[in-house]
Amino acid sequence: MGAVVKKGWEQYMLQLQLHPLRTKAITAGVLAGISDSVAQKLSGIPRLQLRRLLLKVIFGFAYGGPFGHFLHKLLEIIFKGKKDSKTVAKKVLLEQMTSSPWNNFLFLIYYGLIVERRPWLQVKDKVKKDYPSVQLTSWMFWPAVGWVNHRYMPLQFRVIFHSSVACCWGIFLNLRARTKALPK
Repeated sequence: MGAVVKKGWEQYMLQLQLHPLRTKAITAGVLAGISDSVAQKLSGIPRLQLRRLLLKVIFGFAYGGPFGHFLHKLLEIIFKGKKDSKTVAKKVLLEQMTSSPWNNFLFLIYYGLIVERRPWLQVKDKVKKDYPSVQLTSWMFWPAVGWVNHRYMPLQFRVIFHSSVACCWGIFLNLRARTKALPK
């Protein structure tokens, strides 16, 4: 069993080196799928909703992985690859003031419009109601993750680390974004 895991890890590392964007996108998609599967189970959904699961995988694959890939590359350019405490604090602050609010806002809109198929006005009201508490909670949780990520993770692992933690965060967001079905 250990040999299989080792071989799988070696193949993953090779793909990460040869095709970093694709590998990060696939990883983010898979982790988004795991996150949604767990969130569905925790929210009491009796049968796995495959459409919802697929849409969450698509979000992670098409947006989460690529966005993180380019964000971390940009931060490395802006801060010239430095990892001292002052620079890490600046990276975390910049990330929390820009990409964090955007990502949470975009997710809530995507979830309401695309995943739940709600009308725009309902989604807008839900975002208006839930976004502030989601973002405040995010600011209590993600800065510590960002600190560890920027301080200790090599660049090629930052999106993967972030996506792994985001798997847990996604469960929170899923449960927060979920709305009760409209009466038929």
